[in-house]
Amino acid sequence: MILARVLGNVVASTKNHRYESASIMLCQQVTPEGAETATTLLALNAVDAGVGDTVLIVQEGWGASTAATGKPGAAIDSAIVGVVDYVDLLQDEP
Repeated sequence: MILARVLGNVVASTKNHRYESASIMLCQQVTPEGAETATTLLALNAVDAGVGDTVLIVQEGWGASTAATGKPGAAIDSAIVGVVDYVDLLQDEP
């Protein structure tokens, strides 16, 4: 799974009929501490995430297609499968 922040929407006026009801989001990968990385990716929004949300992205064909469309077998590489409320990191031990 990938931890990322939603940067915005990607509008596609024409797309495959299997994705007609799915929104596409531009996401930037972040560290568990919330720092931005240089990696951005597109993901189908399976959970109604919005701009600014921290999200979990699955990047595996079968899981991504099933999560985003409800049907296995669609050609999808990445799907947003969760909105993160917070990340609880363990404290460093002395």
